[in-house]
Amino acid sequence: MPHHKEIRNDADLSVPAYLLLQGKVILLCASGGIAVFKAAGYARKLMEAGARVITVMTENARRFVSPLTFAALTGEKVHYDTFDDSDAHLIPHISLAREADLMLHLPATANILAKAANGIADDLVSTLYLAYSGPVIFCPAMNPMMYSHAATRDNIAVLRARGHEIVEADFGNTACGEKGQGRLACWEDIREAVIRTLTPQSLKGLKVLVTAGPTQEAIDPIRFISNRSSGKMGYAIAAEAARRGGEVTLVSGPCAIPAPSGTRLVNTISASDMAEAVSRELDEADIVIMSAAVADYTPVETSGQKMKKGADTLELILTKTPDILSGILERRTPEQLVVGFCAETGALEAKALEKLARKPVDLLVANDVSEPGAGFDVDTNRVLLVDRDHNLEKLPLLSKEEVAVRILNRVEELLS
Repeated sequence: MPHHKEIRNDADLSVPAYLLLQGKVILLCASGGIAVFKAAGYARKLMEAGARVITVMTENARRFVSPLTFAALTGEKVHYDTFDDSDAHLIPHISLAREADLMLHLPATANILAKAANGIADDLVSTLYLAYSGPVIFCPAMNPMMYSHAATRDNIAVLRARGHEIVEADFGNTACGEKGQGRLACWEDIREAVIRTLTPQSLKGLKVLVTAGPTQEAIDPIRFISNRSSGKMGYAIAAEAARRGGEVTLVSGPCAIPAPSGTRLVNTISASDMAEAVSRELDEADIVIMSAAVADYTPVETSGQKMKKGADTLELILTKTPDILSGILERRTPEQLVVGFCAETGALEAKALEKLARKPVDLLVANDVSEPGAGFDVDTNRVLLVDRDHNLEKLPLLSKEEVAVRILNRVEELLS
């Protein structure tokens, strides 16, 4: 067995909770709409993700929610007066603009969209927009007729053309009693937009191919052979790669979770389906991450009709499925980086090194699915990373979102 060395062992360290927005300063600009109530809750969630949130409110926003609410939730002074002289040496719209990593208009009314699009600066929020040179996200919320009006759509187009992110409003019942597009976007969509905007674009210009989820090998039209994989790990990797600017293709087996924002989803069912899809996409990929739990065997024969229960026993003859990872390694170019996965039960290090010897990927991600919290269909994982030089990195039990970050950090190290 090749000699290997341990370069890191985070499992023996005290690892703090992972905060995606740690150290980031967000200017939350709240305008006057009923959705400002939701903005107060979202401000707290941004803080829980590690961000420092400084709220700036319009006069109309303060008619819906007291500044005290935001101050209590964020622990920060709330700003709303362009001519605030409590700190005589500071000019609010300049000092706040210099401090922030992101300006988040939440909610963005038709009025603030129009002001921003046309450069009108008649209050602190609109003046701050003109003084700010960093990334800006607008989260519109208003009556559906106002949202669909040509003037509003033109203003949104102008702001998007400037490079600003627009988190489009959701469809549904609005506070005014009408139904249509105009509700403030859900927290998950806004969270993703914030994280993506604040994530360095380290994979920009690279094409990333990710496989995820289980495969289903049909026995008859009703029954199939599969495994317990939920796809959560692969989807988390695809989401993080997209956040880093990668052009992500996600080849997925049957999963009950939505495709991550910014990815192209290719749905497959069986191992042979997935093999064909990967084969079609492989030549264009710069990075290939094979996190799917592909069935090792499939029935030799599949019944076209439901098999009726009869005899006390039933025999199924199975045959090996295509070894997708081996096929990739045979076709890969020297420029392509390949990441493999192996799910084991016990003796993880030895089994990982043995697999690496058989399938020389650039990085192998191994986990022991018999460990609590590290198996299938959970939100956490505990993995062992083994690179092509047999360096080992043991990660502690982490959220799959953080595991995805750690994996892609190692991928970027190997690319450099």
